[in-house]
Amino acid sequence: MFKELKILDESDKRLRIVSKNVTLPLGAEDKKLIKQIIKQLRYSQIDEYSKKYNLRPGMGLAFPQLGIHKRIIVIVEEIEDGVFDNYVVINPEIVSNSVEMIAAEAGEGCLSVNREVEGHVKRFARVTIKGFDEDSDPIQFRAREELAIAFQHEIDHLDGILFYDRIDKKRPILGENEIRFI
Repeated sequence: MFKELKILDESDKRLRIVSKNVTLPLGAEDKKLIKQIIKQLRYSQIDEYSKKYNLRPGMGLAFPQLGIHKRIIVIVEEIEDGVFDNYVVINPEIVSNSVEMIAAEAGEGCLSVNREVEGHVKRFARVTIKGFDEDSDPIQFRAREELAIAFQHEIDHLDGILFYDRIDKKRPILGENEIRFI
C-alpha cells in the first residue's frame, strides 16, 4: 500500500530551521520513514505511478521537508529505465569539491516549491560526501554532475537553504560562456 508523504511548502517557516545531527543508531521510526521516502521518490519517477498517485517527479528529499529537523537525506537516482540507485546519508558533509561549477540548464526544482523559479544555481561539478548509512556504518563517495547537484541541493535543506536562495538576484540567467550546463 502507498501512502503519500506530507511535504512542507516553501511558505512553511520550518524549512528555514537548521537541522541537528542524528544520534546513531537510527530508530525504527526513522528507518520506516526512509523506506517511505524511497518508495515515493521511485514512484514519482515512474510515469505509471506518478500519474496514478498524482506525484510531482523528485529525485531527493531531506527530512526537514517533512518537518523533521534531523540531518538525513535520501536521493533516488534512475540510472536506467526502471533501475534506481538509492542514497541514504545521515549527517552528510561535503568534504571536498571540484573547482569547476555547473548548473542545471532548465533550472532546479524542489518538492517544497510548487511553482516555476527562473534562474540558474551554480553548483560544484563534483563533490565528495561523507556520512553514515542506515546501519550506522561510515560511508564516503564521490558524486558527479546531476547527482552532485542533487546532493548539494538536499544538504542545503539541512541548513535551511532553498535552491532559489542561491540564484544571483542581479543575474539570475547565466549564459553558456559563464557556466557549463548539464
